[in-house]
Amino acid sequence: MFSFLDRLQPLALFALRVGLGAIMIAHGKEKVFGGMAKHIGFLHSIGVPLPTVMGYLSAFTEFFGGILLVVGLVTRFAAFATLINMLVAIFKVHFKNGFTGQGNYQFPLALALMAFLLIFYGAGPISLDWAFGKKGR
Repeated sequence: MFSFLDRLQPLALFALRVGLGAIMIAHGKEKVFGGMAKHIGFLHSIGVPLPTVMGYLSAFTEFFGGILLVVGLVTRFAAFATLINMLVAIFKVHFKNGFTGQGNYQFPLALALMAFLLIFYGAGPISLDWAFGKKGR
């Protein structure tokens, strides 16, 4: 009945990728450009091992991984890194607040699921992956 929507699937993947990437860029930008010390201190306070290394890794994953997602370049790798980042955020920061409490894990869970989908579906035809012949596979 709605088979015409199948033709719009590339647009849906594009919107998903750009939305996830934009959110990740926004969260990573504040860390990469001036907030790294605060981010590393926070990671240390919650008991993340090697907080300096993990701080840079998570901030760069958010910022540069977000850029890769927006343009659709090495999308599956960027989505996998984003998924790991969000799982750490869920289980180390938000899980204790519950599904609906203040500081809950609904938002990072939604981002993790978006990244999970991109790992399996790839970037789609509106992407640099597709333009360079990888076709998201």
